[in-house]
Amino acid sequence: MATTTAAQRRDQAKRDYDAFLEQCPTRELLSRLTDKWVALVIPALADGPRRHSELADRIAGVSQKMLTQTLRTLERDGLVARTVTASVPVRVDYELTPLGHELFPVLVAIKSWAETHMDRVFDARAQFDARP
Repeated sequence: MATTTAAQRRDQAKRDYDAFLEQCPTRELLSRLTDKWVALVIPALADGPRRHSELADRIAGVSQKMLTQTLRTLERDGLVARTVTASVPVRVDYELTPLGHELFPVLVAIKSWAETHMDRVFDARAQFDARP
């Protein structure tokens, strides 16, 4: 039976996508998916294609720059599709890809959990802050 070196085991683990390993590429994806704008853009696109301005109206507080940056990143990761329609003016729509639709229920569950449990989190914070 052949033995493997530590380096070979690390290389294999990278191929197996273990986010607990420092060099695992899933860490970058996890970082992106936990971004607050991503967590709001994905659910905002769940009902179908939307224009940039519609998304900006739906997601209070997002700047044009951050929304554009978030959409580009999601497009690059294959979660959002961008469709340009030749018209005057040019129309650009964004919609979830099949991969984005798979992610949607996970992010909605987290969003719903946060909305449901915010009062308990506020209570926990107050108790923590009141400690001597």
